[in-house]
Formats: sequence, C-alpha cells, structure tokens
Amino acid sequence: MSIPKEPRQIMINLMYLVLTALLALNVSAEVINAFFKFRDGLERTNAVVEEANTGKIASMKEQVKKKKEYKPLVPAAEEAQSIIAEFTSYINNVTSRFDEAAGGIIDDPENPNFGKPARFKDKEIPTRFFVDGFDGPGGEAMTAEGPIIKEQVAETRNKLVAVLEKLRGNKTLGIKSEEIDDLKNKLTLEIDTTNLNGKSWEAFSFDHMPVAACYPTLSKLKTDANTSGNMIINFLAGKIGVTTVKFDKFVVVNSPKKTYLLKGDTYETDIFLSAASSQAKVSVSVNGSSLPANAGVATWKETASSVGEKKYTASIRLTNPFTQKSETYTETFSYTVGTKSGATVSADKMNVFYIGVTNPVTVAAGGDFSRIQASCSGAGCSMSKVSGGKYNVTVSSPGEVNIAVSAPDVESQSFKFRAKRIPDPVALIAKDVKTSMGNGEFKAYSGIRAELKNFDFEARCNIMGFEIAYVPKRNDPVLSIQQGGKYNSKTLNMINRAKPGDIYYFSNIKAKCPGDPAGRRINDLVVNIK
Repeated sequence: MSIPKEPRQIMINLMYLVLTALLALNVSAEVINAFFKFRDGLERTNAVVEEANTGKIASMKEQVKKKKEYKPLVPAAEEAQSIIAEFTSYINNVTSRFDEAAGGIIDDPENPNFGKPARFKDKEIPTRFFVDGFDGPGGEAMTAEGPIIKEQVAETRNKLVAVLEKLRGNKTLGIKSEEIDDLKNKLTLEIDTTNLNGKSWEAFSFDHMPVAACYPTLSKLKTDANTSGNMIINFLAGKIGVTTVKFDKFVVVNSPKKTYLLKGDTYETDIFLSAASSQAKVSVSVNGSSLPANAGVATWKETASSVGEKKYTASIRLTNPFTQKSETYTETFSYTVGTKSGATVSADKMNVFYIGVTNPVTVAAGGDFSRIQASCSGAGCSMSKVSGGKYNVTVSSPGEVNIAVSAPDVESQSFKFRAKRIPDPVALIAKDVKTSMGNGEFKAYSGIRAELKNFDFEARCNIMGFEIAYVPKRNDPVLSIQQGGKYNSKTLNMINRAKPGDIYYFSNIKAKCPGDPAGRRINDLVVNIK
C-alpha cells in the first residue's frame, strides 16, 4: 500500500476511516447525514482538481509556443486527463445505477430527505449491487459491480503508469528514471487490500453497509483518480523550462544608454540574454540585420532622424550546449525622439479633424512624454490621452481647433487645425456607379447604399430615404417614395418589372454620416436597363 504524501489526501483518508468507524458503532441519522456531507465535500474537491488540471494544461500549451522541444509533454498531460475523465465517467454511471437500485433520488423539496435515495438506510441493496449480484427489473441476472470497479481501478492506474513510462529516460525533456519511479509510488488510485480480515475488497467495503455509506466510497475513488492525474500533470508542467542545468530561462534584455533622445542624438543600447554564457552559441540581429556578439552581448546603434516613438525588434538565436537544439527569442522595444526647439503636433491621418470620428494625433515636446501637457479648444473639441505622445481628438462642429502644448524647459506653443464634416458619401447600387445594367443584374440588388470613397477613417453612412421614378419604355412613369436604403415592397415591385429600354431615376437621396445632425442630400442615380 502506498502512503499518500499530500496533506489533502491524508485528510481525506482519515475522514473516511473515521466515518467507517462511526458506522460500525451506530447508524444514527447524524452518521447518515455525515456520509452525504462527506460525499458532497469530496465532489467539490473533485471539481476543483478537475478545473486545476484543465488550467494547467492550457498554461502548458502557451509555454510550449516558445519552447517547442517540450511539446511532447502536452499530449502526455492531455492523455492523463482523458484517462481520468473516462474513469470518472464510469464511476458516475455506477452511481446513477446505484441510485435507481436504491429507489431513485427523492426530488420533492418539501421532503426532509430531498436529494437522497429513497432507501438510503437499506443494507441489503449494497450487498446485492456490489457483492453478490441481483435480479434485474426483468428478472435477468445482474453482475456484481464491486469486482468490476476493482478491475477498472487497476486498469486506469496501469494506463496512467503507461503515460509515464513513455517518457522514462527522455534526455531531451530531462526526465530521469528515478523521477518516474517516485511518481508511480505516489499515485493514490489503487485498491487497498491490506487489513481486510480475510474478506474481498468489495465485501469489506459494501457488504451490509447502508446505502448512504457507499456514496463516499465511490466519490473517494474519483478523488484518488483526480489526485493521481493532478500529480502527473503538475510533474509534466514542471519539466517545461527546467530540463537544462545551466540555462534555466532565456529572456531578451535591452539596456539602452537613454530612452528619450533629442533630434540628432545617437541611440545606443546593449542587447543580451539575461542568462548569457560563454558556452552558448549566440547570434543577434536587430530589424533583420546581424550584429557581432561578445560573450553573448551585442551593441546596436541608430541615429534619431525624426521625432516620435521609434520601435525596433531584437532577435537572439541560441544553440543550447546540452540539447544541441537552436531556439530564437524575439522582443520588440521602443524609444522616444523629441526636439530641442519646441513642441510638435502631427495629425496621424491628415491636417484636419473630422466631425463624428476619432482623430488620432501624436504630440511631442523636448522632454519626457509623461511631462507634456496638451489641450484643445474650439469647434466643440475634446482631447484624451491614449499612451505616450498619442492622443485622440473629437470635434462636434465645423471651425478652427487650437491645440496648446507645454512641457518643462520648452516654450509653450499652439497649433491650429480645421474641423470639417465627413465628406459626402457616394450613392451606389452596384460596386461602382453605373448608368446602365442588364435587367438581371439590376434585379439582384436589394437597395442602395452610401459609401465613403477615399476616406482614411473607419466611418459608415446610412441612407435615410430617396425617391424613385420608374419610366417603362413607351409607358407613363411610376413614382415611389422610399424610407431607408433597402427597397420596400412597392419599390421592389417596380424593380422587378425592369425590361430592356426602361429607365429608373433615383433622386432626392439623403444620407446621414457620423456627426451629422440631420440627413444630407447626395448624388442622384440614373439607370438605363439594357
């Protein structure tokens, strides 16, 4: 018999022994209730462990994205979880059938025994169900479940051991044989055959026990399985990143002389691994260009040619001297360039602000971004900081906008912008403006839309309504007033009558764009049916 070493498992086993001793003394109502409370506690523990196993495997999947040589550990952990899930499903099925054999679960909330099986004190049912077998509802012979449970426990344990044996002695993953042997001895899922007083396990555990006493036994089997799976999964997760002796973790480190520069200054930084070693073969590159490295450290320089935030990507390729495998570690860094002469504000898209959309701008002054003060006035403007020198500006009416910028050691300045409405959208039926269409193509469209052409912002305009005149060849015109861009039933009927030689006039088309107080008149459309 293996002795569990985890405090939680020791506690569970002791509680189980205490309840069994109480049962031998007296089957009072208090003892019966204690069995159900113990079962409920075990089930809550099972839920927590199952959730922890799932979370641990998800974390492993994230880690192996950067440490691909540890990838075999993930399917091993998933296999262990699957084995436990299969065993748990089997025990749940046994429990459901035992519920039915014990008269079914009481589902009347008014009954004081709500949630318990109807015959929860009966001592004959467990003997027949688990030990001797019994006659089914149709008179058929039913096999005793106890020996089957014992076989399932042994089979599940053997499957878990097989998962570990596949990894025994794997030098790449750093798994030692003694670690496998130690973990196998710690697995709690097994049938304890000691001190049974000459009885079989199923007779010792279930024979002439009240129904209530059987539930903690079944739940404990699931707890033992979940705990065993948790041991394996934690062991595998712990191997990620600890399979080498001298290179426990590799992190790309950037050590610049300074991160804020003035225009014309030179940016200089050291790029290296935090665990740099003379034994490791290291190659360094920045933005794709190789750099010479001395003892794992390379120096990169760049001239600050324009103001604003600058980003660069550093990559280090390392050959592990223990596994002889190569890995590449990549990080993106940034620095900020200012100006001595004063402050600058540049619109990120163009030199105007548009009503109804967010206008991003970059503000720079000859100091740290955190010390810059920027504000706007005019045209109902509002200015909010995003990060660093990035701001968002919104305006609500046409006119002039003034942005004031100040910073320590820099002369305050103001910058003027124009606030304008979003340009008029173009009314379209097809992909582009067409003056003629085949009647089949014309009928395929369900309405007209407003599209912003060559506009750099993400904004959408909607058709509010239009008038349509249908002029059949050699017949009087038919008129319709349409609300919205999608054809209504009357308009759709006019569209479906299209024949070669007919003409359709779409006029008084109104669209509403973000920031518009009311709809605006846009272009008319004329379509000749060919």
